[in-house]
Amino acid sequence: MTAYYEILFGLSVLLTLIYLAIWHKHFDVHISLIFTIIPIVNLGYAIMAHSRTLEAALVATKITYLGGCFLTLFITQSILSLCHINIRRWQSALMTVVCLGIFASVLSVGNAPYFYKTVDFEIDRGMGRLIKTYGFAHTLTYVVITVFVVISVSAMVYSLIRKKDVSNKTILLLILPVTVSFMSYFAGKALPEGLDAMPFSYVFAQVIYLIIVHRLCLYDVTDLGVDSLVKKGDTGFISFDFDDRYLGSNESAQKIFPVLKDIQVDTYPGKYQLVKDTIFQWLDEFKKDESKDHFYYESDDRIYLVTIRYLYDGKHRRGYQFLVTDDTDSRKYMKLLSNYNGQLSDEVAMKTENIVQMHNKLILGMAAMVESRDNSTGGHIRRTSDIVKMLVEEIRKDESTADGRKNIRFLFGKDGLTEEFCRNMIQAAPMHDLGKIAVDDAVLRKPGKFTPEEFAEMKKHAAEGARIVDQILEGTGNEAFHRVAVNVAHYHHERWDGSGYPEGLKGEQIPVEARIMAVADVYDALVSKRVYKDKFSFENADKIMMESMGKHFDKRLERYYLSAKPRLEEYYKRMED
Repeated sequence: MTAYYEILFGLSVLLTLIYLAIWHKHFDVHISLIFTIIPIVNLGYAIMAHSRTLEAALVATKITYLGGCFLTLFITQSILSLCHINIRRWQSALMTVVCLGIFASVLSVGNAPYFYKTVDFEIDRGMGRLIKTYGFAHTLTYVVITVFVVISVSAMVYSLIRKKDVSNKTILLLILPVTVSFMSYFAGKALPEGLDAMPFSYVFAQVIYLIIVHRLCLYDVTDLGVDSLVKKGDTGFISFDFDDRYLGSNESAQKIFPVLKDIQVDTYPGKYQLVKDTIFQWLDEFKKDESKDHFYYESDDRIYLVTIRYLYDGKHRRGYQFLVTDDTDSRKYMKLLSNYNGQLSDEVAMKTENIVQMHNKLILGMAAMVESRDNSTGGHIRRTSDIVKMLVEEIRKDESTADGRKNIRFLFGKDGLTEEFCRNMIQAAPMHDLGKIAVDDAVLRKPGKFTPEEFAEMKKHAAEGARIVDQILEGTGNEAFHRVAVNVAHYHHERWDGSGYPEGLKGEQIPVEARIMAVADVYDALVSKRVYKDKFSFENADKIMMESMGKHFDKRLERYYLSAKPRLEEYYKRMED
């Protein structure tokens, strides 16, 4: 009779050793716990069969109930995991606490009546066994086991019906150990007296789980893909921890970087020049900016793509991993394609430049035509465009100082002054008065002061200019220039204190490009001769400009007007010569 338990114990040990031989890191931890605990439980049954004293039998009983208390828990948790059903941590913790509570009552056997009310010992047919009466905790054990079986069966039925990411074959296999274990209690009645069916059901469960884990490797696409990638030998892997200590590399990486063979694992390899000049340099750039995560390395006429990623242990970052792949063919193709694209791009750029130049000349021609109708502003377009260019240049110079950069950020936002904005601002300046084409000649060419009605008519040129510019630039594809040009035409007569037109915008409501244009527009009006006034001296014009800072103009543009003033005065003096 004792041979029955000895054979089952031996089989359970053998099956566990087989599991260890095929173990893979992606096997569910609960399956590993099942294979760990079953030999221990079956050892308890063998000890019970060989026991000759009550004390030995009590120890054996406590060992066997590791299965009754925990195996059903581990089986249930493994089923939930294999069915891809996630439960919350507190739910898993609650199940574990319940099982620990029951096992605590098992440990009280012989000392308290919770699990067994009474217990005695006898030897029957050469095997020791306990004679006992059950307590309330024993009944609770069967209740808990039944609950776990219901949870397991429900999960498997749900997965069979609703889930497509779980193999139906795996689910059908899982049903077997659950059914056999649950039915072992009843099957035990049919066995010869003194034999227990539970050890057999445990061994049967091990066999089924071995079949499952053998299939499980094929379903874990992520780990299977990584394993296949590593064994194929085309991809190199190099790992470092967060202290830049070397963790290891595969053979492919060592062929590309032979120095890796000489580095001791878990040491800092900064003394190796190749590592210092390449790998650590790439790593430093990645630490500063994670978008810089790929680099190219040339060796023996081959070009390798090196990609840096974080090294994960489950959900936790543990260091850095370098993936090295041979990208020679791709790079050569890209170079050939780049040369062809470069030639094509040069041709397109040349033709595009011709179109842009033609477009700009048309706009300047329209502006000149408008100006020719206004006998009071001869040369105004050219001069204001030159002033805008000077102001933009002074703003760009200010980027070299901390205070200047701060002022520029206030003016232009977090992106600061961009090359594109400068180019668009200078190009848009000649378009600021295009709206005057819609103003009646009697008003536009009037030599004297406007009546209120005439001034109201003249003020329409700002909104009308924005409409015309918008139509001219619609569909050109340069949205940034389109926006700047429309704003310059529309808002260059707005004032910082809100007293301007056409919309009475105030402060930063006025686009910055229109604020710059306003400075150029007013300065030229002051120092130029008009039919209704003589030109102001530079001193008087400067006084008016300075008094207008913070009222008509943005006070933050004052520094650029002042820095440009010597050039402005020199510019207008040359105009007089």
